[in-house]
Parts: sequence; C-alpha cells; structure tokens
Amino acid sequence: MRRKYLKSFTGRLIITAFFAALQVIGFIVTIWMLGSYAVPIYAALTIISLLVVVFIVNRRQNPAYKLTWSIMILAFPLFGGLMYIAASLQSSTHRFKKKAAVAHRAVKPYMRQDPVIIDELKKISRTKAANASYLANKAEFPVYGRTYSVYLPSGEVKFEWLKRELSQAKSFIFLEYFIIQEGLFWDTILKILIAKVKEGVEVRIIWDGMGCMSTLPKNYDKILEGLGIKVMVFNPFVPLATVIQNNRDHRKIVVIDGETAFTGGVNLADEYINAYDRFGHWKDSAVMIKGDAVRSFTMMFLETWYISKPIDPDISRFIAKPDPKGFSPAGLGYCQPYADTPLDGESVGELVYFNLINKAKDYIYITTPYLIPDNELVTALCFAAKSGVDVRIITPHIPDKKYVFCVTRSFYGELMESGVRIYEYTPGFIHQKTFVSDDSTAVVGSINLDYRSLYLHFECASLFYGSPSVLDVKQDFLETLRACEEITPEKYKKIKRRSGLMMSVLRILSPLF
Repeated sequence: MRRKYLKSFTGRLIITAFFAALQVIGFIVTIWMLGSYAVPIYAALTIISLLVVVFIVNRRQNPAYKLTWSIMILAFPLFGGLMYIAASLQSSTHRFKKKAAVAHRAVKPYMRQDPVIIDELKKISRTKAANASYLANKAEFPVYGRTYSVYLPSGEVKFEWLKRELSQAKSFIFLEYFIIQEGLFWDTILKILIAKVKEGVEVRIIWDGMGCMSTLPKNYDKILEGLGIKVMVFNPFVPLATVIQNNRDHRKIVVIDGETAFTGGVNLADEYINAYDRFGHWKDSAVMIKGDAVRSFTMMFLETWYISKPIDPDISRFIAKPDPKGFSPAGLGYCQPYADTPLDGESVGELVYFNLINKAKDYIYITTPYLIPDNELVTALCFAAKSGVDVRIITPHIPDKKYVFCVTRSFYGELMESGVRIYEYTPGFIHQKTFVSDDSTAVVGSINLDYRSLYLHFECASLFYGSPSVLDVKQDFLETLRACEEITPEKYKKIKRRSGLMMSVLRILSPLF
C-alpha cells in the first residue's frame, strides 16, 4: 500500500517541481535575453538590482535573510532584483493575508488577559510577569492560572495519552498537524475519530498541504469528509513559484471539548512512536494541558480554520466553562500557550527564546533538531555562557537532512568557544523542541531553532511558569543527556577537517533551510 502511495506522490512531485521550475527558468531566460540584446536594458536591470539591495538592507528583517538575498541578487544582477520584486508583489500572498486578518478578528474577543493573573505573577516574579505581558499585549495570548499539565517525554507516551483522551470526547475534537501519515499511529487515531463521529462528536482536522504531500494519498480529504470528518488542507501545494508556499503550518495541536489540549513536537506518523526505524531512535516530546489555558489552543485552531472555512456563528460554544470541582489551582503555576505567524511582522517564537536565554541566572537547557540560530540568538547564547550560566544544547547525531545537519554543526565552534556545551543524541534523531531554565520556566512546542520555524512557519508552544512540568522537562533533558555524546573541541576539529568548506558555504544559505 505504501509503495502505491509513494509512486503516486513521486508522480505528483515530479509534475509539480517541473512546472514550478519551468516558471522560474522562463522568467530568468526572458530577462537574460532582454539584457543581452541591448546595453541600456542590461544597465537598467543592474541598477534595479542595486536599488532592490538597498531596499532590502533598509528593511526591518533578519540580517541573515537580508544578506542571503543581497548575495543572490548581486551574483545575478540581470534577474535577481526583478525576482525579488515579483515575489514581493504576488497577489496570492496579499489574498492570504486578508483572509488571515478576518480570521484573527473573529477570535480576538476571546483572547483577553485577566489582569488578576498578571498581578499574581508580578508578586512571584516581575521578570516573568514582563514576559507574560509581552505575549498578552503584543501577541494577544493570555497567561492563565487554573491549568494542569502533564509533560510527555516521548511520542510513545503521547500516543497512549492521546488515545485515552480522544476516547472520552463528548462534544468536539480539533486536530492540527504538519504531518499525518497512514500507519499504526494515525490508523489507530482515525478509528477513534470515526467512532466519535458516529456518537455525534464534531471532528475537524487541519493538515499542511506540503507536509502531508508525501504521506497521504491524493484526495484524502474527500475520503475523510465521506466519513463525516471535516477537513481543511492548509495552504495546498500548487505547481506555482509563489512566496506563500514558504509559509507552512508546522503546528501540532489537539483540542478536546475545550477542556484538554496537546502540543509539542510529535506529528501523527509512525517514526514519532518508533513503530519503524527511520533515523535510529526518534526522541520527541509533547505536553497535555487541562483547564483555562486550553482556550488559547482552541482559538489558535479556529483562527487557522477560518482562513478558508466559514466562521462559526457561535464561537463561544467551543469554550469550556471552568469546573469548580475540578483540580485545585494550588501549586500548578501558570501556563501561557502562544502561537507565531509570519504574517504579523513579530518574531514571537524567537523573542520568547531570546528572553529565556537573557534572563537565565543558573542554567538553560535546550533540545532542538536544527541548531541554525540567527546572529542575535548566537550572541545571546554566547553572552549567557560567558556570564557563568550553564548553557547546554542537545542536537541529533543521526540527521534527517544531511545538509541541514551540516549547517547545524557549523555553529558549534563559536558557541563552544564561549562556553556553550553541545551534545549529540547518539541513538538517533532528536526532534523535540524544549527550553528549560532555573527550575522555574520551560517551553514545550513546535518551534525549532532555525530560520524557517522562527520566521516563515506557523508555529505554537506552551510557556510554563512555576509549573511541575518545568522540572519534568529538566529531568527529561538530564536523562536524555546520558544517551548523548558531548562535542569537545578535539572532536569538533575532526568534524571541521572533514566538512569545514561545506559548512561554511551552506551557512551563508542557512535562511533558506
């Protein structure tokens, strides 16, 4: 069965890539021919490219991204500038932004911050309250009390909890994933969803058009809709060279009855539960939350849903009422789910990471599959280590993408020189994205330390203040460390001798990865 889908995907991919490449080549050849016929045209195109570079340099964008575009344009002055202009003026991007703005306005009234919670947090830590206020005011994601959380240190553990919670759904189930793939994991979940639909539970699913291009058969959305499941394919991949194709839905969200939510790094595919060996042992993590903070995940899902689906006449029906007989809020700390979008010009995911690094006093432990930070994050990590903070980062030892792994390793040198300790997870591939610092703050989510996650993708995470889950994240990091190999300066010299030139070249292009 998988061979059949692989063959179908290969055919679709070849056709898609062919037409997209044809457009780009046609554009380049046309401009090249125009420039070669007359000196004035050549000069005009070169001037346009230079002006575009000046424009890029003065834009409020990530410096690495500006550098990459500038190098590409100056290397190909005939068509580089016009390509950037064409990409910036694409109508599909503007239409998408308009739809997203309408969706955001629909859910905004349900995302108000309770000032009492901020005041409570201020009494505990003004630093944490300031970070919470940023997310509440600028990103419009409140911080909540009355939220119980369970940290899930592997895909296998999430699988068991997810089956149990989905089976108890009574009203609705929302799922939003970058990757869904037929196999043990998804087939098991699908059986539960089908049974729930028959019980009258409303089920909605969002998956990314590119993320699932190779993992689901063609027209799979129609198959599920025939079973009573509502489906939205986010930003369907089309054979057109459009900028909007860069903006993928990388989130992992489950919402059940407005009372329970899941997020983290685990997609609905078999490698995430080690049902088969893809890149050695696959290490991942997730978190389940119950209580008031679930509201934010509900609204994240609905905001994405409304980009291409009708807005529900009564959104409030998806918000669970607090159960006064439920768990006691004492000792649960605070939870602040948040999302990041490439459409608002605010790098929320990066700024949260940046703040955690800068405010750490004793330690900050990080796990990430891709370590491709921009200059600001590198500076923050190095400064923290130089200031005496114990900074440790775990990355994979067996990569899923060799060229990205090469770029990841290119950052080891300067980080290690500043005192950052780097470890590689020797059993295989580590896909989890977690930050934990000072036994008081932790992040669990979908946000990688690379340009695509921090600037181009739709992402999500949960930030915990003083929650028991904080220490669970720390314990998981320390246990994972036992299966890691520390990269010493001697070992890095050997890596650099083998791949130094390739690392240097690929690092220039790192914003494209």
